[in-house]
Amino acid sequence: MEERELEVVPGLAGIPAAESAISFIDGEKGILEYRGIPVEVLTEKSNFLEVSYLLIFGKLPTQEEVNKFKTDINFHSRLKLKIVRMMEHLPENGHPMEYLQSVSSAMGMYYPAKNVLDTDVRYWSIVRLIAKLPTIVASSNRLRHGDAPLQPNNDLSFAANFYYMLFERVPDPLTEKILDVMLILHADHTMNASTFSARVVGSTLADPYTIVASAIGTLSGPLHGGANEEVIHMLEEIGSKEDVRPYIEKKLEKKEKIMGVGHRIYKTKDPRAIILQTFAHQLFESNASKKGKVLEIAEEVEKVVHEKLGHKKIYPNVDFYSGIVFQGLGIPTDLFTPIFAMGRVTGWLAHWLEQLKTNKIYRPDQKYIGLHNQPYIPIDDRN
Repeated sequence: MEERELEVVPGLAGIPAAESAISFIDGEKGILEYRGIPVEVLTEKSNFLEVSYLLIFGKLPTQEEVNKFKTDINFHSRLKLKIVRMMEHLPENGHPMEYLQSVSSAMGMYYPAKNVLDTDVRYWSIVRLIAKLPTIVASSNRLRHGDAPLQPNNDLSFAANFYYMLFERVPDPLTEKILDVMLILHADHTMNASTFSARVVGSTLADPYTIVASAIGTLSGPLHGGANEEVIHMLEEIGSKEDVRPYIEKKLEKKEKIMGVGHRIYKTKDPRAIILQTFAHQLFESNASKKGKVLEIAEEVEKVVHEKLGHKKIYPNVDFYSGIVFQGLGIPTDLFTPIFAMGRVTGWLAHWLEQLKTNKIYRPDQKYIGLHNQPYIPIDDRN
């Protein structure tokens, strides 16, 4: 039997899996747009909930529309008591991404959403997921450290409320702005691994909580969302600006990956990294502490990497500076990726809705390289 010839493309690189009007990247020019609007403009002039509305519903909301969206999200930001009790019984040494995935999945039992073709089911699922993910992240962090979760403060903005639930204090304006920008920058990024996962699961007409749980699981891998944690570990391992060059040279000699640099699409510096680097300087401009030192080491890494790998068009990506900014805000390292998920959930949901418009279940082919017509060997004769 002869297997028909199929060309295998590892990682499906460059293979379009869907048509989409949600976000656009020009990797050569370093452009990222949401629904045609440059991300730099949105981070300057908009806010996360307005951008979420833009991504999910396809247009910037009117004042009336955004007010209703905010009100609905505020109303649904609390967690059911049984969900909190479930979280209390999860292992304290579990990673926050494991908490987030488990609770997101469990939410589907409390808010059944099987009829994904019903517009009301879709809307309220979207509202609940955007509203509750920050509460889950903040609550799981407090529970893991022996503290009681805090109820949301709906007098605060979306970003400020998350910070309050995490630290029991209201953030200063710069911290609030940076957190909001973080969420915007992570909201969507075309057909990345977790978004593809969301679309694949969505194509089966699974409920949105299952879809988001699968996307969170995909995001948890160190080659996707987990890279920002690895960047901080790398910078701490380097230790000083003077040790950067020998560290990078040793990595390159061993052909080991340098975390936070390089991107499958961008052949120039990630525009999100440029925005975050600016905010990192604002955070550390009057800070001569060890945290400020991390930025100094990072920029030296960028310099040496550009010198060694610039000819290969390898530059910092969003993960390179996001971890540094998170650390500057006092965010625990293991919350970096869950906060990434808090922003990216809007992109996942936008792609889910887009998938449903012309849905066809994903069923890729494979190239079989195994044997044929093998004999069955009785168990007593097997080696």
